[in-house]
Amino acid sequence: MSQTKVTNQSQVADSKHQADPEVVVRAQRRQFSVAEKQRILTEADACQGAGEIGALLRREGIYSSYLTQWRREREAGQLGEQTAAKRGRPRQAEATEASRLRQENEELKAQLAQAELIISAQKKLAHALKNVLAPKSGTRS
Repeated sequence: MSQTKVTNQSQVADSKHQADPEVVVRAQRRQFSVAEKQRILTEADACQGAGEIGALLRREGIYSSYLTQWRREREAGQLGEQTAAKRGRPRQAEATEASRLRQENEELKAQLAQAELIISAQKKLAHALKNVLAPKSGTRS
């Protein structure tokens, strides 16, 4: 009997706290303005006691790697620059050269096909002219 009560109570609790069937919008990555980065770096530089930087990181909701990256940018004088880095693996010189050679090969194939077509037409014209202009002799040798 006690199991029946527990089951009934859990069913009642589940019916009250059912999951919302509505789909949530996909979260976006947080972006920091230059002013925010400088403010956070200033606060991090002012931290003296043990655990203060950790508390700052938790409060701001960031990782320590952000601080490291932003400090490097600040030292290089690039913190204010908002340049979007190209994503993905950089193209190798060999891959660029291979791509250029493939393109050149396709162009040369097209030129060759056109030249072969012209030569074929010239051969047919020469053969036709030879038949028309050749003297007709009644006797065969």
